[in-house]
Amino acid sequence: MSEERFGEFVLVRRHADGYVAELALDRPKAMNAVSTAMAQSLSAACAALGEDRDVRVVVLTSTHERAFCVGADLKERNSFSDADLLRQRPVARGAYTAVLELAVPTVAAVHGFALGGGFELALSCDVIVADRTAVVGLPEVSVGVIPGGGGTQLLPRRVGAARAAELVFTARRVAAEEARELGLVDQLVEEGRDREEALELASRMAANSPVGLRAAKRALRLGHGLDLRAGLEVEDAAWRSVAFSGDRAEGVAAFNEKRAPRWPGE
Repeated sequence: MSEERFGEFVLVRRHADGYVAELALDRPKAMNAVSTAMAQSLSAACAALGEDRDVRVVVLTSTHERAFCVGADLKERNSFSDADLLRQRPVARGAYTAVLELAVPTVAAVHGFALGGGFELALSCDVIVADRTAVVGLPEVSVGVIPGGGGTQLLPRRVGAARAAELVFTARRVAAEEARELGLVDQLVEEGRDREEALELASRMAANSPVGLRAAKRALRLGHGLDLRAGLEVEDAAWRSVAFSGDRAEGVAAFNEKRAPRWPGE
């Protein structure tokens, strides 16, 4: 396993021959509160991962024992003037967008608190694995703002408009069991197992065609919310992008020869 640090607060680890990248939030003294510097580092790390064609899956984790991420750094925000806050907005937004727009499948490994922007980082991933200590929520209206890292758009896509409205308007925190029941997280695992289970899931994903994974994610993301006919056109375009690829040829050959595929990744 190799490691690369982006700024002071973000760490990237490479697993499984570099096919799985772990994007670790590493600001333990602040429970991974997202400061301006941390947001910049997240964007930089995602940009580097996006350029690495060996990476097939990204797992978003935390190095803090009791928290995934508690959201925006309100201590930093408290010192801001209105002009400071306005200047910071594109930096903060860019971090959430960078995670959301990663072209490969993404898995969040959540334990402890995942609140506000922290939960929005998890929502930006394709799959959320949480352990039984997880507590999630979007409490922004309780401090006079609204979810600004994608929460008002990503949450209703997961749980429906009415359920999302109730959660956003009450600002309530949701414990792991209920979070799984409501669909706020996808898999519930034993305490302390979120990272290991997420990495295992990522490894199973990464065994598949990198060309297929990227195209499937593109079809899922672009087709969501469209009417069926338009969605099927999105799917067809994604299919055409892989149908004549080296990965498709290798996949068919490996199946017929009863062996593991050796993906060319093109």
